[in-house]
Amino acid sequence: MDPVRNPFAPGAGQRPPELAGRDKELDAFDIVLERVARGRPERSLVLTGLRGVGKTVLLGEMRSMAQQVGWGTGKIEARPDADLRRPMSAALHRAIRDLAVRHPNPDRVAEVLGVLKAFALRSAPSDAKLRDRWQPGIDVPVRTGRADSGDIEIDLVELFTEVASLAADLEAGVAVFIDEMQDLRPDDVSALCAACHELSQSRAPLVVVGAGLPHLPAVLSASKSYSERLFTYARIGQLDRADADFALLAPAEREGATFSPEALDALFEASSGYPYFVQAYGKAAWDAAPRSPIDVLDVKVAAPEAEAELAVGFFGSRYERATPAEREYLRAMAELAEGRDEPVTTASIAEHLSRRASSLSPARDSLLKKGLVFSAQRGQIAFTVPHFGRYLLNQPG
Repeated sequence: MDPVRNPFAPGAGQRPPELAGRDKELDAFDIVLERVARGRPERSLVLTGLRGVGKTVLLGEMRSMAQQVGWGTGKIEARPDADLRRPMSAALHRAIRDLAVRHPNPDRVAEVLGVLKAFALRSAPSDAKLRDRWQPGIDVPVRTGRADSGDIEIDLVELFTEVASLAADLEAGVAVFIDEMQDLRPDDVSALCAACHELSQSRAPLVVVGAGLPHLPAVLSASKSYSERLFTYARIGQLDRADADFALLAPAEREGATFSPEALDALFEASSGYPYFVQAYGKAAWDAAPRSPIDVLDVKVAAPEAEAELAVGFFGSRYERATPAEREYLRAMAELAEGRDEPVTTASIAEHLSRRASSLSPARDSLLKKGLVFSAQRGQIAFTVPHFGRYLLNQPG
């Protein structure tokens, strides 16, 4: 098959595999857009799931949906220990620019931008030297007295209220998309929850759409006890067989090709329905197949190529971030679970390694911070990356 026309290559096709089977989530977000724009109360949205299930792609599709109905949008990728003010300022600056092109009152837009600038400038300490102060690139005078107290919880509530009121002038809304949301600092999570609570109470047209690892709901709950009332949670997981087949057949058929039933069987077994793997194995099978239909022999020939690519780009890039002590911990997890995507207890890891549990805490905490594992529930730990245990067992000891 022509590798130039490979519909499974990154960025190829009109609807990537990561979006197959996500109609329920997209339909729900469509309702959110309509309800918020009409001034009705609606909760913000949180998507959770393992790596490789397509959360980031789904965020992108939702952002496109919001833009198509005239909303202002901005996106943030949270980073561990990073301050929220700068990325939030950049995201809301983009959202305001989206709205400004349709707003009839330039002075009103400048007023809100002045509040945003005041919020952004508080990212540097008041005694910081001029060269150390961040300049947000907002070419309007600062408007003091709103969103500039220095308390992120107060300031974020006031800023969201100002930006939402600008959208309300247009009978539109604002959506802020936050990827890797579990990496926000505790103070910033608390401020975000408080802001979402205030918006919900006032029915202001601004929603937050977050995406993160499976323990994100616990992170939000630990910050504010009422967080479960603020967000609608959607667990994003593996594709079922029908959706996994569709993710392969639909792009192929647009190129005048197809897969045999036996090939689809083999691809589902290899990928387990994880969208990232569906795309990786589909791409390799397309490149290996001389003609259509792509059959089971093509899949078998292609599998080592797909696995080698995953070993470097998906698994290896994460494994390389781990220290020797952390790798020992990861390998113990894989051995205890026998390569399956299942949680294990921290006590069993200590026993397996003949170590005290307290001596393993630094490695575990570092792995949690790096996003390589998550706490499925108290006393348990699991990989954030599907098939990671299988990968580790194939590595030299």
